[in-house]
Amino acid sequence: MISNDLKRGLVILVDNAPCLVIETSSQSPSARGGQTLIKTRYRNLLTDQVLDKAFKAGERILEADFEKRKGQFLYADGDTGVFMDLESYEQYEVGAEIFGPIRGYLVDGTQLTLGLFEGRVVSLEPPMTVELTVIDTVPPIKNATAQAQTKEATLETGLVLQVPAYLESGVKIKVDTREGLFISRV
Repeated sequence: MISNDLKRGLVILVDNAPCLVIETSSQSPSARGGQTLIKTRYRNLLTDQVLDKAFKAGERILEADFEKRKGQFLYADGDTGVFMDLESYEQYEVGAEIFGPIRGYLVDGTQLTLGLFEGRVVSLEPPMTVELTVIDTVPPIKNATAQAQTKEATLETGLVLQVPAYLESGVKIKVDTREGLFISRV
């Protein structure tokens, strides 16, 4: 692959690490004889760092041995999560650095996307929205004003987020996993 083919969502190899391309832009030279640069912002999937790098137009770039597979969350074991590949039925233990940020959105059996690099899980993509049950919140506020009022609620996974004042315990809600926000009642 050459640098001109870079686009958002590709996984390339930079310094022997898989990196997800977040954005690219082309910069033409201002002087004659200068070379066009392809500026790239990417996320290192091993360290989760976001970095910038400029490639010369036409420069060869290695694609990472990275594949996305359908997976399922089985259970949490302390700080680690156990996931199963739905194609090969192989099980993977994923550490807290990858599992921790999405732990609050996963209940046993949740389907998600596993990112594999050299046979190892390096990224987890939960579904965009999940349905979770509110297990603890203060009673609904009667005669709420016209202003949108929110209150804290604890969900079945232990996740705590702001929900509208009218919600009660035991209600199932839809949550956005990218922002961590309440969307609606189910």
